[in-house]
Amino acid sequence: MAKAKQAKAKAAKPKKTEAKTVTIKLTKSPIGFNRNQATVVQSIGLRKINHAVTLADTPETRGMIFKVRHLVTVSE
Repeated sequence: MAKAKQAKAKAAKPKKTEAKTVTIKLTKSPIGFNRNQATVVQSIGLRKINHAVTLADTPETRGMIFKVRHLVTVSE
């Protein structure tokens, strides 16, 4: 009986789809802006101007992008 329940549980799981990603490119220096914004740029993984990173499209990532939207460009 327990094996039947396990088989059902495995079959009921939805298949994973490919995670959506977003590419973020630093277009303007964070120097001269609020220090928190420089910290967000660093936590995104951006180091130099024109440096681009690809991250998962999550609410957390979107929140960081929103904080520094005047410093970066975003492509999906």
